[in-house]
Amino acid sequence: MQLFVTIYQSVMRFSRRSEAPYYLSLLSFVESFILPFPPPDVMLAPMALAKPARAMHFAALTLLFSVLGGLVGYMIGAFLFDLAEPLIIDWGYQARFQTVIEWFEEWGFWAVLVAGFSPVPYKIFTIAAGVLSLALLPFVLASIIGRGARFFLLAWCLAKFGPAIEPRLVRYIEYIGWAIVGALLLAIVLYKF
Repeated sequence: MQLFVTIYQSVMRFSRRSEAPYYLSLLSFVESFILPFPPPDVMLAPMALAKPARAMHFAALTLLFSVLGGLVGYMIGAFLFDLAEPLIIDWGYQARFQTVIEWFEEWGFWAVLVAGFSPVPYKIFTIAAGVLSLALLPFVLASIIGRGARFFLLAWCLAKFGPAIEPRLVRYIEYIGWAIVGALLLAIVLYKF
């Protein structure tokens, strides 16, 4: 059974569909303020790989809707934090949220800029920026620069090198997939004990 090959092929087929950019835009928007959503890279990457000539267009869509969603996250932090805080705690983001608050207090604008490449989810930065009433224009500019660098770099790399790498990726995807599953299980076991 080739589980990861099947998943990979399904994702690549979906990424070639005409409605895929709409789903990418939607994911980019909601990921910026709703906690359990994955980063838009999970859609941007296969779409850039499937259609290298449109990779920069996909990155621009991702950036635009990510920043618009970031503004929603900012508003949630500024006006609805009492409703959002229990979710942050329930979903295990409280420590990360506190870290981001500390980063904002120390670095302000630069914390948002780094958010584009940080392992801390962007949605935590957007909500924290609203909670702390970070100036809106620097928040938007830092989001555009940080998120833009991430998305355009990913799209460019996949458009430039993806076609040469893809045959090897497909050949080893099953091994890579199972290695990741094994690493995750090991991490869970180590964390529990």
